Amino acid sequence: MPNIHSLNSYHFDILKEVGNIGAGNAATALSRLLLTKIDMNVPSVKLVPFSEISDIVGGAEVEMVAIFLRVEGEASGSMMFLTSIEDAENLVSKLIQQPFNLHRESKEELGISALHELGNILAGSYLSAFSDFTQLSLVPTVPAVTIDMAGAIVNYAVLNISQYSDYVILVETEIIDVEAKQKPLSGQFFFIPDPKAFETIFTALGVTLNE
Repeated sequence: MPNIHSLNSYHFDILKEVGNIGAGNAATALSRLLLTKIDMNVPSVKLVPFSEISDIVGGAEVEMVAIFLRVEGEASGSMMFLTSIEDAENLVSKLIQQPFNLHRESKEELGISALHELGNILAGSYLSAFSDFTQLSLVPTVPAVTIDMAGAIVNYAVLNISQYSDYVILVETEIIDVEAKQKPLSGQFFFIPDPKAFETIFTALGVTLNE
């Protein structure tokens, strides 16, 4: 297994470029769904310890929406998208064209379906970009959605993901409705390749992890 700490700025430049292409793919898909111009930015891509995820998203007590899924294929791994309750409600309201409140007892089945669709769009867009760059076959599973405090979400993720790695690749994401001129909706997109997948991905990109 390659040493994950040998990742350097060049590797992250590659990951950011992949992230930007994935964001472009997702923005196109969301624009078609919403019938409005959507832009997506990737301010940064970095490697972070699993233990710091709660702090990154605002603290263990902050309530968040999380979308989980596994990646299957030639470079398997896990993905997790975290965003605030407010941003999730705003985005879903645009998708279903009606007010959406995650705290209603029913949690509005249509809105939850929209969150699943958001997970499909984000995962599919980023994985498509990875596949284009690496020529690897990468297939997302059906996403699962949960609403809880960040600490509880991370603890759940630790049980399901950290068995593969102590570190995650963080892709900061901003979703911008150009016509509405509102503040960007922000989220954190975490990609956790399985140990062997790190080597597979970077070898496919022509990069030596131990250089």
